[in-house]
Amino acid sequence: MARNKRLRRDGPLPLILLVPNVVTMLGLCFGLTSIRFTFENQFQFAAGLLILAALFDGLDGLLARRLNASSPFGAELDSLSDFVCFGVAPALLIYNFGLRDFAGLGWLAALFLAICCCLRLARFNVAAKDESDDKGSFTGVPAPAGAMLALFPVTLHLSGLVDLREVPALIALWALIVGALMIGRFKTISLKAMRVSRDNAVYVLLAAAVVIGLMLTRIWAFHVGATFLYVSLLIWGVLKQRRDATPPT
Repeated sequence: MARNKRLRRDGPLPLILLVPNVVTMLGLCFGLTSIRFTFENQFQFAAGLLILAALFDGLDGLLARRLNASSPFGAELDSLSDFVCFGVAPALLIYNFGLRDFAGLGWLAALFLAICCCLRLARFNVAAKDESDDKGSFTGVPAPAGAMLALFPVTLHLSGLVDLREVPALIALWALIVGALMIGRFKTISLKAMRVSRDNAVYVLLAAAVVIGLMLTRIWAFHVGATFLYVSLLIWGVLKQRRDATPPT
């Protein structure tokens, strides 16, 4: 029996099982290229590539489940890619965007954001191996969502609404808040744990089509609106958890 297992492990690997890892590496390339554009002060491309990296991060996990191609190697590769794309790249982007001239405090805020992302990913990796852990929810804001939140000052500028570079203290404060949200102890629901009735599925698809249309035509304004919506849902979720945890009097 042991010999058969060894043969299966050492034998040819179906090419299709590598597809999720290839998608992960594509996402990593987006994150690394975002850093390059950040150094060149091309913030529009840098932010756009991080959004693409977040989309590919969701895609690789979906493919791994559908193709039954999940593996410890893929999980580690995904985690390392996430730290670059959603920890290092956003921290460098907001630093170059509006924190370079903030008397050294801007760099501390960027460091805090990246380190919080690293801690968030480490905690997630440990929880993923714990059979007793609730797989239907996350503790703290997931790393990709945290990165999208961190981009908020940049997309406010790119959408033409307001330029926060005149007030770097607000950008630094926002980076600290996002970092704290990633390492928070509150629960957030994962998408794969959400359910929708078959009767309402068509409405969900229509809403998704509208969302995709907005992303393709007004991506920066869409990102700003999505950030407000996500933060509102976070606040509502935390308040609901506290209300449910409070014993009746």
